[in-house]
Amino acid sequence: MDGTESVRARYRPETITTLFVGESAPFAGTFFYYGNGQIWRNLQTTVDTVFGRDGDFLDRFKSFGWYLDDLVLTPVNHLSLQQRKIMRLNARNNFVSRLVEYRPEAIVCLMKGIGDIVSEATMAAGCRRSAFSVPYPGNGQQRRFHEQMAAILPLLPRH
Repeated sequence: MDGTESVRARYRPETITTLFVGESAPFAGTFFYYGNGQIWRNLQTTVDTVFGRDGDFLDRFKSFGWYLDDLVLTPVNHLSLQQRKIMRLNARNNFVSRLVEYRPEAIVCLMKGIGDIVSEATMAAGCRRSAFSVPYPGNGQQRRFHEQMAAILPLLPRH
């Protein structure tokens, strides 16, 4: 298990109430569970706006039973769109296996571009759960991400 995955594992709650799904950890070395990167920054801002700021964000995220996993477990954001699509499709079966293990009550896809694969994997894993999809908070989509996440967050199961 590389450093990224060992750090992710430290923040895995015993019971996952809500699974957030990203495309992959970034190639540049930033990562949600390192406490940096676009998803971390934008999700923290929205969670703090909706629920108030109370302690360390990653610890609170875990205490809610929330967990962020990625469809692809190796960075893909440095690849061409065609290569990324191939990597996403190749990661589907492994992601299905993880979904069977996690059994989340809700799933939030953090990138519209992976929404179809996440939906297919959810069905293949037998997850008949609440599913949401929001735009990735980059490339000018930050406002849409915040607006949609702010509407979704109160609906999500948490401990």
